Amino acid sequence: MKIAIIGTGNLGQSIAKGLITTNAITNLYLTKRNIEDIQSFKGYQNVVITSDNTEAVQQSDILIFAVQPAHFETILKEVAPLLTEKHVIISTITGYSISKIEAIVGTHQFIIRAMPNTAIAVGKSMTCLCSNEKGEKRIKIAEAIFNRLGTSIAIPENQMQAATVVCASGIAFWMRLIRATTQAAIQLGFDAKEAQELAMHTCEGAANLLITNGNHPEQEIDKVTTPKGCTIEGLNEMEHKGLSSSLIQGMVTSFNKINTIKTEQL
Repeated sequence: MKIAIIGTGNLGQSIAKGLITTNAITNLYLTKRNIEDIQSFKGYQNVVITSDNTEAVQQSDILIFAVQPAHFETILKEVAPLLTEKHVIISTITGYSISKIEAIVGTHQFIIRAMPNTAIAVGKSMTCLCSNEKGEKRIKIAEAIFNRLGTSIAIPENQMQAATVVCASGIAFWMRLIRATTQAAIQLGFDAKEAQELAMHTCEGAANLLITNGNHPEQEIDKVTTPKGCTIEGLNEMEHKGLSSSLIQGMVTSFNKINTIKTEQL
């Protein structure tokens, strides 16, 4: 694949590393205004570092935009005259709708929005994808790219706000749960380093059980809860204190806030 990452900041660099290490490229153009920040990619075969977006677009088929939101419209207008029927536009810009992109480059272009989360840095992102009608013909390309960086799922664009809460903000929510587990482990006698290790790997194990077995969480819970046992006692106390309802309410509040921000931007 001939790919250009337009705006190789933290997210762009994470994507680039994933593409390089999984041999997903024929050519890879990385653009940044200050190319000194991405010199670490200079030694890789078939990787070109440049501050020239025009060159990157002309030499690539797949364009992944990972620029700052404030710069996106200007850059789109700059490259729009260079776009051909071969180009696939993948935008990682949060909140920038497909219709706004189409207003600049036209409805005839393959346009896809991608919303990865910060776990993309370690190849474990949950990335949500949506597209315009034309872009549906190229959504498999985006899935192939982001499946090399974790897992991807195609959803309607009207669910992207909710997906931001579940997947992007969700990283913070899970971090807070891991932190709370760590604090409990310290209170129970482990030192801080041991406590965090226990919390992190137990969380990872729980997720992998569901991913591997395809079970509902309650099926796995049933395997570790015994009559009058310590697990069910702890679970019931957490529920009495509002664990599930607090998490749900927090996520709904986050969703309401992101919609308020979107309305204010219109």
